[in-house]
Amino acid sequence: MLETISNFDSRWLLRFNRFQTIRPLTLFFKGISHSGDGPLYGLLTLLILGSNNAHSSIFAIAVLTAFAIELPAFILLKKVFKRERPFDKLLKCSYAIVPSDQFSMPSGHTAAAFLVASLVASLYPDYSLLVFSWASLIGFSRIFLGVHFPTDVLAGVALGLLSSSLSLGIML
Repeated sequence: MLETISNFDSRWLLRFNRFQTIRPLTLFFKGISHSGDGPLYGLLTLLILGSNNAHSSIFAIAVLTAFAIELPAFILLKKVFKRERPFDKLLKCSYAIVPSDQFSMPSGHTAAAFLVASLVASLYPDYSLLVFSWASLIGFSRIFLGVHFPTDVLAGVALGLLSSSLSLGIML
């Protein structure tokens, strides 16, 4: 079973990773990936708080609560899995950015993006398509750029959605 997952991961990562030779595409995905580095989440929260609408304070508290759940879980999972980065494991894999830590499972960028997208979509449904498209692009960018396997990204999606669900469960 693990070999099947590993083969799936390697095959799909390399299928997308080879397009790094197209410079505009690589620059696009670098930009998308960096949009998930963290500062945007704080700015978004401040903008929503500044809008002073019916859900703004709920959103701010839910974001803080969700990240208080997600970050320790993310750190623990990285230490438990200790999964090598694709560029360390696969000779044909190139990487276009330097990751912030050594291990790849789960994708923290993807987890954070889906956490925020889920909270925005729950409280501001009109923006659902926009935020989930953006979060999905962040996840895909991590594969394209060679720093995560597809299952790392799927684990990040699950972690982000679970963290936001738990947060909303506490809040509402």
